[in-house]
Amino acid sequence: MAPLNAEEVRRYAADGIVVPRTRLAADTVTGIRERVEAFLRDQNIRDSDYVPDIIEKDPGWLRYAVLPEILDVVRQLIGDDVIVWGSALFCKAARGGKATPWHQDGHYWPITPLATVTAWIAFDNVDTGNGCLRVIPGSHAKGQLFAHDANNSDTIILNQVIRQEHLKTAEPMDIVLEPGMFSVHDVYLIHGANPNESGRRRGGMVFRYMPATSYFDRELAAKQVREMGVLDLSRRKLHLVSGVDASGKNDIYQPNAR
Repeated sequence: MAPLNAEEVRRYAADGIVVPRTRLAADTVTGIRERVEAFLRDQNIRDSDYVPDIIEKDPGWLRYAVLPEILDVVRQLIGDDVIVWGSALFCKAARGGKATPWHQDGHYWPITPLATVTAWIAFDNVDTGNGCLRVIPGSHAKGQLFAHDANNSDTIILNQVIRQEHLKTAEPMDIVLEPGMFSVHDVYLIHGANPNESGRRRGGMVFRYMPATSYFDRELAAKQVREMGVLDLSRRKLHLVSGVDASGKNDIYQPNAR
């Protein structure tokens, strides 16, 4: 049986995001929470809204990126040849958690053709009160990257903000998740999140998946750093987690290679 049913596939096509009916087991969520707390202690990180590259810092995180509940959904959406290339924690502090400005992920990503998805996995209750993900449904439909402007305010976690005229296509939709639930969204989807002033942490983690028919362009990544001042992705490790590198151009990470 396919991980997404016909209605979920229709919803993803229409909105650019889906919350599958499948969720992670309770013991898996407990394990994630325990690992998060240990990881934050080991990395000496406190009250940080955004912790990028968690797989780069601790390869043990990859085990969660390949959980069949998640990976089977990803395969259904982008094909059987899949590379995990990005990961992060989003732990908005109980007070003062920063806003995530409206943006498109693809504006930052050096991938051609630009065809990727992000899985956003909740390990806390994530709702409108503590700054859940918000999306502009259908904003992915044209497969177009819209203009962004630089904003270096210390009240937001990204420095590129989409222009207001591109937000008028639909009313924002809140993505409310219970622990163990996850959403998957398209690279072109406009999304953001409000700050957290609820008194409750808003914890989730993300994994980024690209079809191995696409190419992770490290020269483009370095150019984006120079021109946009964004996070440097040029040395990111690429983990082939399903199928083969169909593009034949990606330098897949092989931890045992000499």
